[in-house]
Amino acid sequence: MRERAQLTLKDVSVSYGDRSVLEQISFTVRPGEKAAVIGENGSGKSTLLRLVAGVEPPGRGEVTVRFPGGVARLAQTPAETFGLGPGAVVRDAVDAALAGLRALEREMRAAEERLGSATPDELLAYGELAARFEERGGYTADAEVAAALSGLGLGGVSRERRLGTLSGGERARLALACVLASGAELLLLDEPTNHLDRAAADWLAERLRGHRGTVVTVTHDRDFLERVSTTVLEVDRDTRSVIRYGDGWAGYRAAKAAELRRRAREHEEWREELARTEELVASAGQRLAGSGKDPRQGFGKHRRSHENKLSGQVRTARTRLDQLRRAPVPAPPEPLRFTARLRTVSRSGLVDGEAGRGGRAGLPPGSGADGHAGSPGPLVELADVVVGRRLRIEGLRIAAGERLLVSGPNGAGKTTLLRVLAGELRPDRGTVVRAGGIGYLRQEPPAVPASEPLLTAYAAGRPGLPEEHAEELSALGLFRVEDLAVPVARLSVGQRRRLELARLVTRPADLLVLDEPTNHVTLSLVEELEAALAVFPGAVVAVSHDRRFRSGFGGGRLELRGGRVA
Repeated sequence: MRERAQLTLKDVSVSYGDRSVLEQISFTVRPGEKAAVIGENGSGKSTLLRLVAGVEPPGRGEVTVRFPGGVARLAQTPAETFGLGPGAVVRDAVDAALAGLRALEREMRAAEERLGSATPDELLAYGELAARFEERGGYTADAEVAAALSGLGLGGVSRERRLGTLSGGERARLALACVLASGAELLLLDEPTNHLDRAAADWLAERLRGHRGTVVTVTHDRDFLERVSTTVLEVDRDTRSVIRYGDGWAGYRAAKAAELRRRAREHEEWREELARTEELVASAGQRLAGSGKDPRQGFGKHRRSHENKLSGQVRTARTRLDQLRRAPVPAPPEPLRFTARLRTVSRSGLVDGEAGRGGRAGLPPGSGADGHAGSPGPLVELADVVVGRRLRIEGLRIAAGERLLVSGPNGAGKTTLLRVLAGELRPDRGTVVRAGGIGYLRQEPPAVPASEPLLTAYAAGRPGLPEEHAEELSALGLFRVEDLAVPVARLSVGQRRRLELARLVTRPADLLVLDEPTNHVTLSLVEELEAALAVFPGAVVAVSHDRRFRSGFGGGRLELRGGRVA
């Protein structure tokens, strides 16, 4: 008889040093559910997935995970998913993902060799092995690997290619393909859509909706939430709890809005009753004082006399006032609010390029307007730019105040173009002319010393002591005061993304170059970032696969295919 699948957490708590992350959380995910885990950056979402995967033990409580069809986990970083170094090849990653299936197949083949003399119990055991192997897709595993690689845009990648030669996005998609092809009944996915283009994201959504097992996904992708999730688990950083909501993303939003209205109403009712009761007690005391009686009487020999005169209404009001003060009804917690006002700087000429490829020839008409009054010419201009086989741009101009959304399939050269625009990558050939300050948000946060506190990492390269920048960082609404002393190594990937955003928005720039700006960022912050960009007077060039971000992004479109303008 097949063991029933189970995922249950009961009274689970997790702390890191003196910092409590989760406190006595309890919930169940039913077999076949598609649960989305959401919450503020640093609230404990990835920690929750590690608990379920069994790679991190709880400080207290019980975690019960029983899935006869196996468990596979996609971590936030490919290295953590693979457990392989850059010298390993794609085939090694695939073999590691299918290790459970391969072991089950070896066990089944060994049982087959004994079938001629098998006992009834051994025959039954073999039948169960064969059923498990088939249920996990063992007979079609290699085809599933090929389908997953193709669906995620890696169909042309050689199995002998070293992992160290793949881009960050390619490694992330390879990790996802391996997890999906593992045939595991329970899939634990941490931000699976971060590096997917539209076609790959569509393929993944359909793949997960059709998954016969259970899916638990940490995601900030609004479109993905709507299309895939049947249940939402919200990790609340203020209460360090996990709250379960049914009916998918729509059900969560409706329930959350009703909950916030209820909590606001209850807080306001408490405040009104507190004010009325304080006024009642104060006026009663004034009346007693006016009659020549001490309102504080009621002890010693005068107690009986005072109690006879003090009205029952006043005694009740004082008791109620004490109750209200001892049990206040808090207002709904204020979420972090992104309050930055993006600014531009005065422009100065900066040029890099290759001798013999100068000039501004080859710029196509309409590739960018001239700058605004007082700032003639484009902010950045590319002419005949070549970067290996990754990028070939005959000409591109980015004017002051312009908006440009760069799109294209994975591997089309989008990130390469952004690195050239930002001055991080020098082209093999061609000319790049810059005439303004540029702020660059990379697709992945750069490495910083792991032991360095958040505030020190934010203040790096800025004048003065780190403490002098604490007020500026706190005012952005991206971090709480208690976060500023946390070492960078203990920050979540989303919090590190916020750190980069903080450094970006507090430095004036005429051009913002943004590579997947919504990756690892909470839903509320995405909307506030979109609002800040909408009123930014400078130019913005962005790459994004986020459907909502793309649909609300005004301005021009530039599509790349194979490193060229489509």
